[in-house]
Amino acid sequence: MGQVNAEALGTKDIVWELGDLYSGTDDPAATIDIEQCREKAESLSQQYSQKVAGLNDDQMLLLVTQLEAVDTLVAKLATFAYLLFSTQTGNGEASAFLQRVEELAAEVGRLTVFFRLEINDLTEMEANRLLAAPALTPYKHYLQSLRRFAPHQLSGKEEELLQDFAPVGRNAWNVLFDKLMGQLRFGESGRTEEEVLSDLYHSERQVRKQAAQEMTDALGSNMHLLSHIFNTLASEKMISDRVRRYDSWSSAINLSNELEAQTVDTLINAVTGRYDLVHRYYQYKKELLGYDELFDYDRYAPVLSDTEDPIPWEHCRQIVVDAFSGFSPRMGDIADRFFTNQWIHAPIIEGKRGGAYAHPCVPEVHPYVMVNYAGTMRDVSTVAHELGHGVHQFLAAEKGFYNSDTPLVLAETASVFAEFIVFNAQLNLLKDKNQRRGFLCQKIESIFATVFRQVAMNRFEHHMHIKRREKGELAEEEFNSIWLDTQQAMFGDSVTLTTNYASWWSYIPHFLSTPGYVYSYAFGELLVLALYSLYQQEGSAFVDKYQTLLKAGGSKSPYELLEPFEIDLNAASFWEGGLDTIESLLNRLD
Repeated sequence: MGQVNAEALGTKDIVWELGDLYSGTDDPAATIDIEQCREKAESLSQQYSQKVAGLNDDQMLLLVTQLEAVDTLVAKLATFAYLLFSTQTGNGEASAFLQRVEELAAEVGRLTVFFRLEINDLTEMEANRLLAAPALTPYKHYLQSLRRFAPHQLSGKEEELLQDFAPVGRNAWNVLFDKLMGQLRFGESGRTEEEVLSDLYHSERQVRKQAAQEMTDALGSNMHLLSHIFNTLASEKMISDRVRRYDSWSSAINLSNELEAQTVDTLINAVTGRYDLVHRYYQYKKELLGYDELFDYDRYAPVLSDTEDPIPWEHCRQIVVDAFSGFSPRMGDIADRFFTNQWIHAPIIEGKRGGAYAHPCVPEVHPYVMVNYAGTMRDVSTVAHELGHGVHQFLAAEKGFYNSDTPLVLAETASVFAEFIVFNAQLNLLKDKNQRRGFLCQKIESIFATVFRQVAMNRFEHHMHIKRREKGELAEEEFNSIWLDTQQAMFGDSVTLTTNYASWWSYIPHFLSTPGYVYSYAFGELLVLALYSLYQQEGSAFVDKYQTLLKAGGSKSPYELLEPFEIDLNAASFWEGGLDTIESLLNRLD
């Protein structure tokens, strides 16, 4: 693909308008809001600290709504700071403002941590009386969620100290990682990470091989920094888990996702137990491409010989909005607002971080979406994925700041369902047998990346954290060995993993920003396959239930939110049903 021409794709001017938040880092409104956050947090601390247990229902409601208002204002500032920084990681002013806001968030967190501590110190009888109060019904689940972390709570002084150190902890290391990867250049032409990774989907093998070499060389030249970041954050998590008394490295993420360990274990066992589907597919692909051996840089090779024509941004918009509208006119209308109102940042530009994300912002302001659009069919899926998040966040905003925060597993369900809607709409437009086969292969590989690859990466995290705790700091070669072992288990003998591929664990940000997060993708994909099957059976009745699910945000647990769909997340048969659906897609290829 080479270097992406944003002007030719029509993405040059597709940049978000952040004025709905602030006009810039020097906006007087931002300065006022920063001061208001401090003043309100100090006032609440002085007025309510050490008094929570004695509040009546109306006083408690007033306190919770005031805390929510402060946290909302901090989130507004943090959203602006991160959106600005993520598209210009080399900009000193943007970086400094981000650090300023993170220090503010830590200060506010220290001043208001009294509420979480005192709520969790209530007896069961006191807590049950509080949760039964009609005035607090809108915040019942939020308060229940706080109390789930009570066994892992430290003393007041310890929690305040951790809040003080937060700006120089995990967040600071993640900013360093983003800066490094945002400024990193690959190959002689100095391309970005996204441009190089796009070449792994090129029809010419030599182009793919060269891209893989450039990726490996750039990672290798920075391995001393990357391995140090990984070691440091693995150690930080080890210490945090120990002092907070978590049973395992994955306990915190499961609690955050409001999932039982049994649910996650059942999911992971089901997926690893069907690695044979991956082996079968890549054996098929090897024969289809006419190769004697399939290497890691061949995984995403298109099965059609012709290189696909770039898809202009406006065509991408039409594909996605039409597909969303075909499912639900309401969802189509919301998705179109992202394009019309400049809520998306699309071009690949120097200094912009790689990947894609949707940011919920705050209920009073719409979400934002960032992609690095190179004009491929895969990029169209990415836009659909992030707009699935965006629509979900837009609808859930009605629940308010605290209740709109959705557990990661259901957040990924919304995005993956959006991808599947767009995929089926595109597939129905293709009449040529070879084109349909090529497109189906592309979708199968996308599903594999979401289900099997993410679980394999979860296994990498598992063994990495265990070994880091047993042995101490890990050398690059030890990271590499764990990565190759867990990836090879997925591919079997269907794909040959080269020594170059051994270091590719080091560019994946999820391992650093949210340890254990990646299984959420597999959860979302397999849940989507079940939900889409229900949609085919129920039609418009399903659409109403699905939109109700999205609007609910995080106001209930995943188990409660999925009750209308009669889904048992602890049943192995449920997850196996989703894997059987993947097998049926493979059978369609045959």
